[in-house]
Amino acid sequence: MLRSLLVILSALLPALLTGPVARAATACDAPAVERFGPASVTGAIVGATVLDGHAYVVTRGLKPPVLADIDLATRKVVRSVTLPDGPAAGEAEGAWATAVSGGKIYVGTYPVPDLYSFDPATGAVERLASFGKNGGFVWSLAAAPDGTLYAGTYPDGRVREYVPGTGAVRDFGVLVQGERYVRAVAADATYVYAGLLDKGRLVRITRADGTVKELAAAPTGIGAVAVHGDRVLAAAGDTLIDIRSDGTDERRATLPGGTIDMLTVAGDDTVYATSRPDGAVHRYRTGETTFTKVAEAPSPGDETRRLQQLDEHTMLGFAGSGGVWWLDLRTGESEFVDLIDAGLPSGPERPQSMLLVPNRAVYIGGHFSMEVRDLPTGEKRRFRMPGEPKDLVRRGDKIYAAIYPSGQIVSVDLRTDRVRSLGYLGHGQQRPWDIEYDPATDKLVVASAPLGAKLNGALSVIDPRTGRIDVYEGVIPDQSLMSLSVDPRGGVVYLGGDVLGGGGTPPVKTSASVAAFDLRARKVLWQVDPIPGHRTFQDVKVHDGLLYGVYKRDSGTWIALDLATKAVVRQGKLSGYGELTVHRGRVFASTFFGGGNAYELGAEAKLLATGLGDEWYTNPQLHFEPGSWRAWGLVGRDLARIRLDPRCPALTVTP
Repeated sequence: MLRSLLVILSALLPALLTGPVARAATACDAPAVERFGPASVTGAIVGATVLDGHAYVVTRGLKPPVLADIDLATRKVVRSVTLPDGPAAGEAEGAWATAVSGGKIYVGTYPVPDLYSFDPATGAVERLASFGKNGGFVWSLAAAPDGTLYAGTYPDGRVREYVPGTGAVRDFGVLVQGERYVRAVAADATYVYAGLLDKGRLVRITRADGTVKELAAAPTGIGAVAVHGDRVLAAAGDTLIDIRSDGTDERRATLPGGTIDMLTVAGDDTVYATSRPDGAVHRYRTGETTFTKVAEAPSPGDETRRLQQLDEHTMLGFAGSGGVWWLDLRTGESEFVDLIDAGLPSGPERPQSMLLVPNRAVYIGGHFSMEVRDLPTGEKRRFRMPGEPKDLVRRGDKIYAAIYPSGQIVSVDLRTDRVRSLGYLGHGQQRPWDIEYDPATDKLVVASAPLGAKLNGALSVIDPRTGRIDVYEGVIPDQSLMSLSVDPRGGVVYLGGDVLGGGGTPPVKTSASVAAFDLRARKVLWQVDPIPGHRTFQDVKVHDGLLYGVYKRDSGTWIALDLATKAVVRQGKLSGYGELTVHRGRVFASTFFGGGNAYELGAEAKLLATGLGDEWYTNPQLHFEPGSWRAWGLVGRDLARIRLDPRCPALTVTP
């Protein structure tokens, strides 16, 4: 009898060893992380200036930032240096602000707001001063005729003075209560002029005694300021304010069909400007009421980082995507040089978004670019996008991208990589955060926030066949939208709000709402505030009768809301905020902070992986392969495929 039992057990043993437990053990023993190199490579730039036949540009998104020297005669990068990390917490990733003084290049960095100098004669880089802590920006920098430098900063909304000869720093204090951004500065022998983004004010500071005077109020935030003679120019949206430095003789001109991006004044007092979103070049002279187009965009759809006249007939422009262009003002003809091709050191950036097309490719949205990894071959390719793709969604043989800073929606053909615009959200909705597709109504839906000191965001409903865009501004009153989730049954989309709106204006609500919106009737079905005092939903996702949500500014609080009762039935804490994903009947979250973590959300949050890093520019994301526990995401700034099997022990990913 015993021998017979042993025979039976020996026959069953192979089956037992290949059952679910053994299979789980084998899966857990398999490679946990596969890395495929930088997810998105960039040559994008922010600050730019010109000195003695050379241009100097600063990269965007690289750590440390690169300052590159371009010989304008040969159109080549002839040398480059990096900006060393200072003692403050955090690391610089770029520099919007550049200026020339005393034969040196001065650079103001972010998100550590430090001031550096570069001496072209010796190649020396020196860190000179700090204007705040990690999370701050030196947004703008200008040199007065005597060489004194003036810096506009964020988030304190101040102007600082730096004297190169002595190293002395002076702070002019709060210019307007509640202002965060001094987005533009200019200076003459007597005054400093500051353009405020939140409050839309042009202010003048007397250099001698620091007296502040408001010169003009703008219809929206001021993004560019220039001085010529006794007149000051300030660009705010589609409006140019042209005023004397004493505050008299104010004139205004408009730019039809766009917004003013960058300004410069030519030797004959003609004002040249580039426009968003197209990137075209326009002309204005004092006394005119409108701009005249000079040329089509040298770099279509691009942002202009600096505009400068080289000679009587040539305008020089710097494109944010990473290029320099020369424009012949007589003919309108232009030449564009890609800075990577010219020798700019490129490198990995923080990705904006990601999308997996199963068995085909992974798409990664970068700054004015899309990187594609072909899954069958492992080959990579890269093509241009008209901005930052904040989120991606697939419908059939096309990907749809929500683009910042234009608020544009574009399609990408999966077969040809052809990019086509469906149009712009408009209504001030330039920050599209989330896009999904509802197959039941065959509509795309977009959640967005306004740019500047406004509260109301919008839900936009887009017909991908016709391109029609219906914008429902203020769908959650006095809140912007950070996220949305289409009900799997179709026809209803759930919205996550943010009481802070575009920022820069005091909120009137204290708690972020979620709402349900009927896509057929085009109306709000209900709205509730799940947790009093929690102000921003970073992401929401509907699954199995529950609406899961992650709050942004409240220590990673997560909830599950019963859609039938509108009551919170689950609640907990994550290491930070991020994006939610539903896969194989389970809900997952990927978050910033605490090393960069991934969780499964059930009765509580179960940690699946840590050490993924905090290198996403927007929400950390996970994109699971169908029928698998492997997800595409990031480890550091590398594209990676990560095992996130809930049956396995938590992963600790090492650099």
